[in-house]
Amino acid sequence: MRLLVTGHQGYIGTAMVPMLLAAGYEVVGLDSNLFELCTFGNSAPEIPQITKDLRDVEVEDLEGFDAVLHLAGLSNDPLGNLDAKLTYEINHLASVRLAELAKAAGVPRFLFSSSCSTYGAAGEDKVTEEAEFNPVTPYGYSKVLVEQDVAKLADDSFSPTFLRNATAYGVSPRLRFDLVLNNLVAWAATTGRVYIKSDGSPWRPIVHIEDITRAFVAVLQASQELVHNQAFNVGSSEENYQIRDLAEIARETVPGCQIEYAEDGGPDKRCYRVDFSKISRVLPSFQPQWNARLGAKQLYEAYQQVSLRVEDFEGPYYKRIDHIKQLISTNRIDNTLRWRSYVSYDRTNRKTARSASCNYPGLLPLL
Repeated sequence: MRLLVTGHQGYIGTAMVPMLLAAGYEVVGLDSNLFELCTFGNSAPEIPQITKDLRDVEVEDLEGFDAVLHLAGLSNDPLGNLDAKLTYEINHLASVRLAELAKAAGVPRFLFSSSCSTYGAAGEDKVTEEAEFNPVTPYGYSKVLVEQDVAKLADDSFSPTFLRNATAYGVSPRLRFDLVLNNLVAWAATTGRVYIKSDGSPWRPIVHIEDITRAFVAVLQASQELVHNQAFNVGSSEENYQIRDLAEIARETVPGCQIEYAEDGGPDKRCYRVDFSKISRVLPSFQPQWNARLGAKQLYEAYQQVSLRVEDFEGPYYKRIDHIKQLISTNRIDNTLRWRSYVSYDRTNRKTARSASCNYPGLLPLL
């Protein structure tokens, strides 16, 4: 199968692409490269890519693919809250338009990276795919709207599947530190404190990014009839935790650290426990390999290898919202998150030439 992976340079995408290549798929990426300066450790493998804003995709970009794996978007709540209108424009409208273009281009399969955050304030009862949506953030709302609108496009020639991922964790070349387990272990490793910004009571299911990829592969390998216009919660029922439980795992993983609660930390409206029995029943080839303790150990070892500092993961180098604000303040991108000029930088912040093959139309290098 020939696959187009949108957001292939992001947190999940840079971990997914190597696994797809190892599984024998032909992979092309599509990304605007907003976070190319945020590489953690080794870079992801080079693959053919279309360097283009999701909002600018045309039908010609999608011709010849057997499936689109749609990961791209503003990927967390702080970014979503930066400008709610932008979140809907990119995460909702551009995603639905992408699906419409994929259908017009004759792409038979469309796998959408949705989220369990669509359940939002669901409380303590485990929710299945049949539960009512109850999102509490622009990010969560955008996922709901995409699912609802793309589902209407389904027919005999176009088959969407919605993968509602639990909260992701794990090491990636584009590591995110705003995710709960990644963040707790980072605080512990750099300061000796497992710093909890809420009261620790909310429930959150978590899933490793490699297991998210395993779910996508399971859908690709399944018969189209089995996954046609279906939603799947992606994770394991055993991996539902309260935040305080994850903090305790981080404390046990990082020697000599203590748990500390933020003075202004209160209950988080985002609280949901999730039932993952459908994916294990319908797609038995999906076999998660990770759990929170293994993930915390992987994260801690990775942080040690790069001598991570708190100012790295709490500053503009890795923190998505601060990185975006820095790009805006330095006039690299405008307030709509489009590049004013496009040039590549290496990890030492040295400017490097961007060849014409970058396929980023209408932009000149920043000299």
